[in-house]
Amino acid sequence: MYLDSCILVKLLTVEPDSEFFVRALEGQPVSTSELAQTEVFSALLARERAGKISARDRERAWREFSDRVTAGEIRMEPLNPIVQRKARQLLERCHPAVPLRTLDALHLATVDLCQDFPLVTTDARLRDAAVLAGFPLFPPAETTPATTH
Repeated sequence: MYLDSCILVKLLTVEPDSEFFVRALEGQPVSTSELAQTEVFSALLARERAGKISARDRERAWREFSDRVTAGEIRMEPLNPIVQRKARQLLERCHPAVPLRTLDALHLATVDLCQDFPLVTTDARLRDAAVLAGFPLFPPAETTPATTH
């Protein structure tokens, strides 16, 4: 299973659907892009700024994420020129139907190259692009409230 950064944050902090994802992903091998390290760190800082978590909770969540990566519980897929070329192809393929964002295109390219399906995300735009590209998704459309970032 390939997790985008928003799902990783749900596993590290308390959000309305965190428990669903914790249960659904328990014991599953998971992967993500190297870019998730920066995205997750940024998202944790944003939650702290918004008063949703404390500085202590942010530090704990980051330590947990780092420990899970080090332990191999979260496999990091490299961000390299091949991924970037694939991302440009996906941007063009989705245009104009889905206005895919750069980082989402990089996630989509990474999951396509590593073939660690399904893509686990609640981001509506990323889900739309994945459907257009024919990629399996979790959770299925009928069971998740999609969000935008």
